[in-house]
Amino acid sequence: MNIWIRVCIGVFIALLGALGAGRLHIPMPWMLGALVLTAVAKMAGSPGVCLPTLRNAGQWVIGASLGLYFTPAMVRLIAGNAPFIMMGMLFALVLCCLGTFMLTRFAGLDLRTAWFSSAVGGASEMTGLAERYGARPDMVASAQGLRVLMVVLIIPFVFEALGVSGEQAGALVRPDFLYLPGLALLMLLGGAAGWLFQVLSLPNPWVLGPLLVVALLTGNDVVLSGLPVEMTNLGQLCIGWSLGDKFGSDFLRRAPRYLGVVAAANVLNLGLAFGFAYLLFRLSDIPYPTLALGVSPGGIAAMAITAKVLQLGAPMVTSFQVARMVFVLVLSGPLYQGLARLLHAD
Repeated sequence: MNIWIRVCIGVFIALLGALGAGRLHIPMPWMLGALVLTAVAKMAGSPGVCLPTLRNAGQWVIGASLGLYFTPAMVRLIAGNAPFIMMGMLFALVLCCLGTFMLTRFAGLDLRTAWFSSAVGGASEMTGLAERYGARPDMVASAQGLRVLMVVLIIPFVFEALGVSGEQAGALVRPDFLYLPGLALLMLLGGAAGWLFQVLSLPNPWVLGPLLVVALLTGNDVVLSGLPVEMTNLGQLCIGWSLGDKFGSDFLRRAPRYLGVVAAANVLNLGLAFGFAYLLFRLSDIPYPTLALGVSPGGIAAMAITAKVLQLGAPMVTSFQVARMVFVLVLSGPLYQGLARLLHAD
């Protein structure tokens, strides 16, 4: 089947899911609706596909929109809470160790595959590291995909049930305005940064590149333009579509016991994240919902979208998530080697 026909099928399913979720008043419909219906369709054998270019475009929108939150006052606030961000980074290692224990003990997995399956870093980056260290990349990709899916689906519904809102969380949102020449320049600068990050093989290039450029401008009180709501909705649609597109027709048949243990570990990790967020809440002035999103084991784009849409302190959540991702990405390989030598498992 022609690739463009497959893309049209994919975008139709994603859009149908987003519009349906909106009619059902599901939280974050543009991302969650697209994600769920795409995942279900793919597992049912849909030929629809999301091109990497479209995923990158969605990530660019999210990165740029998040950069607009990093005002000078917000940058000072984040710097003042650096110790708590560091605690969140260390907490990610605790989750990794717990997940590794559960997968080796209850799923019979080898140590290296269990370790990279449990590392709370970028899904694609962890899959690449797994291959480099001789783990099973297909198993790691499945575990990482299921982790992101579960966290993205569970947290918004939990917050919705608890009635959490931006006003309760003390969110700081910069008013948007639209200036077309400024928006064009913003797209050019953000696109160049994303491309450069990709050339340099940096993690999450199309989120972090635009985020860095726009945050540097905003932090110096240079705001070229806001992003229209329609653009941010399309960005969420592309993110949800690309996440759902990772689930092939063989996903549920692929080592069901293994995926069951992964799911159990994810539920436990989420519970621990909510508990750890409460501990940080007692020690800091950061609102509890913001901390819960910041330390939750989701992906940067998904957690940042959740914080942005629900107005729960998107810059602080992004800072927690970016710091943790870089920390895990840099240390997961050396830590695995040290753990393997300690346990004589390599």
